[in-house]
Amino acid sequence: MAATSKGPVALALSSRWAKPVVFALGLLPLGWMVWLGMSGGLGAEPVAEAVRQSGLWALRLLLIALAVTPLRILTGQAGLARFRRMIGLFAFFYALLHVSVYVGVDQFFDWAAVWKDIVKRPYITVGMGAFVILTALAATSTNGMVRRLGGRRWKALHKAVFVAGAAGCIHYVMLVKGWQYPPFVYAAIFLGLVALRYATSPSAGRRLSPSYRT
Repeated sequence: MAATSKGPVALALSSRWAKPVVFALGLLPLGWMVWLGMSGGLGAEPVAEAVRQSGLWALRLLLIALAVTPLRILTGQAGLARFRRMIGLFAFFYALLHVSVYVGVDQFFDWAAVWKDIVKRPYITVGMGAFVILTALAATSTNGMVRRLGGRRWKALHKAVFVAGAAGCIHYVMLVKGWQYPPFVYAAIFLGLVALRYATSPSAGRRLSPSYRT
């Protein structure tokens, strides 16, 4: 039987060291925030900056997780799928950190004040909605939950990641005061990923006329 060969990228993705490297990379933003906090690098309002930084990293990692499947299809690198769950869990981790700093440090666990903010400030309402969705997705991310829910129901539930992504982008756009372009860049990336995911989905070929299929 002829031996099959893998390219260097495929070999790197399938390496036993690949996941530990991705895990370490996922912790780098946390280490950087801790360093900034200890060295006074979070500015005049360190708590607000910690909330902002953790929220941004949650959104960035969520967008990276959404990019995994279309990149896997476009590049043919099936090994990329190994990291999707880990990256998604890191997105939840930073979202949890984002909410925890806000609730515990900024509001000192004043639940009445937190609830008042959620009700009165639409951007917090939307952000909390995204966090609830990410919590549900993280809680059902294990292989055991896949078996309990069944593949079809699990996939249907985890399509809510797109709702969380949209809510995260809306939260960022609403949060920023005045005209600033970064939130719209994140929103554009999200819309591009949604379009790319739609175009690379298995059913995309069936929606195209035969002359456009390759």
